[in-house]
Amino acid sequence: MSWSGAQWLHLKDGIPAGIPKPVFVAVVSLIGLLGVLAWRIREGRSAVTVRKIVIPPFGMATGFGMFLAPMFRVPLTWAVAAFGVGAVVLAYPLLLTSSLRREGGVIMMKRSSAFFGVIVALAAIRYFARGYFDRFLTLEQTGGLFFVLAFGMILRWRLRLLSLYLELMRTNPAPATTGEAAAE
Repeated sequence: MSWSGAQWLHLKDGIPAGIPKPVFVAVVSLIGLLGVLAWRIREGRSAVTVRKIVIPPFGMATGFGMFLAPMFRVPLTWAVAAFGVGAVVLAYPLLLTSSLRREGGVIMMKRSSAFFGVIVALAAIRYFARGYFDRFLTLEQTGGLFFVLAFGMILRWRLRLLSLYLELMRTNPAPATTGEAAAE
C-alpha cells in the first residue's frame, strides 16, 4: 500500500483535516510574511546590482503557470484590475520607503524606518481582504488574484529601482579600480 501526501494528511479542500480554514490561512500567511521580512533584511545587506533587481520579477513570473490549472482561473478583467491595484495603489508605499544610494564603489538599498511597517501593513491588507474574497471565490482563485496583485506591486517597484540604479550609474559612475584603470 502506498501513502500519498493527501492520504497521510487527510486533506479536505487542500487544508489538513481538523484545522479550521481561517487558522490554516492565518498560519500560512504569517509564515509567508516572516519569509518576506527575512529575505528583505538579507537583501538589504549586500550591494544592489541589475541582476538582483530584475531576477525576482522574472522568477515570480513563473507563478503564472498556476493559471494553467482550471481551479485558479479568474476572469481576465479581474486579473487586470488586481494587477492595476498592485501596481498603482500598493506599490506606492514601497516606492516612498525605499531608494538607492552610492556607498563607496557600490550601490546600496536605503530603506526608511517605515519600510518594514509597510510590508507588515500590506500583508495585513492581503490577509483581511482575502477573508472577504473567500466568501465569493475559491481558495485557489483568491490565491491567484493576490498573486497577480503582488506581481503588479513588485514589478512596478523593481522597475523604479532599476531606473534609479541606471540613473546612479550614469550620473555618478563607480570609481575605477586598479584593474579597470590599467585597461583604460
